[in-house]
Amino acid sequence: MPVKYLLLILSSICILLCILSFTDISAAPYLKDITGYILIPSQQGLNRIGEWFSDKADNLEKLKEVMAENELLREQNSALMEENSRIALERTELEQLRQLYKLDETYDYPKIMAKVIGKDPGNWFQIFQIDKGSADGITVDMNVLSGTGLVGIVTSVSEHSAIVRSIIDDSSNVSAEFSITSDICNVKGDLSLINEGKIHVEDILKDAKVDNGYTLVTSHISTKYLPGILIGYVSDITIDANNLTKSGYVTPVVDFEHLTYVLVITELKQH
Repeated sequence: MPVKYLLLILSSICILLCILSFTDISAAPYLKDITGYILIPSQQGLNRIGEWFSDKADNLEKLKEVMAENELLREQNSALMEENSRIALERTELEQLRQLYKLDETYDYPKIMAKVIGKDPGNWFQIFQIDKGSADGITVDMNVLSGTGLVGIVTSVSEHSAIVRSIIDDSSNVSAEFSITSDICNVKGDLSLINEGKIHVEDILKDAKVDNGYTLVTSHISTKYLPGILIGYVSDITIDANNLTKSGYVTPVVDFEHLTYVLVITELKQH
């Protein structure tokens, strides 16, 4: 039925009931019955609708409270993550500083501490920049240490910064020797191998009594590196195709993926 007709019928009934209520009092009980049949179900329906809207309003209010609590928890979680990252970074820096302190006591050379402030693209610190330069006494060919041993060498210097080439760089060659036997060899950088944690060791004499696990240090005959600085440990030594020399791999003692502070030895190798 169209709404306008339904409205007309209900309005007519209401008018009729009003007229009857004024004209005949004896009809009141019947009017009450009719009113009960009509209004009570309507009232019950309206009550249910009101309760439904009330429940929805309560649920909406609770939802707003939960969302506000979630936002607060999200902010607190973000703050905690930032705090944990800061603490982890500080712990890493503290550990590096502890290692530098031990390293400083290990090698009896004059040194200056520097912070790494830049590097070449990529994951590895093969070429990087430090915050000390000529104004601090840094010159080209000074040896650089970190962790428990040799990092590399200074290749260029400006007034307040310097560039360091590490031993893992493809262009790096370090004259080394086995600490036990004093046999001479050459440690050559190779970025394609450092993902495996290794670089090359070459030109070991065939008759050298060396074995896997032996320690390599900088050689006393090196023209640029001071003697006796720890480089790493050898592995996979095999005889070369020329049947005159042997070669293998070196696992460096320095973590070339994480460098924050280094020590620069301010003494140059004397030729």
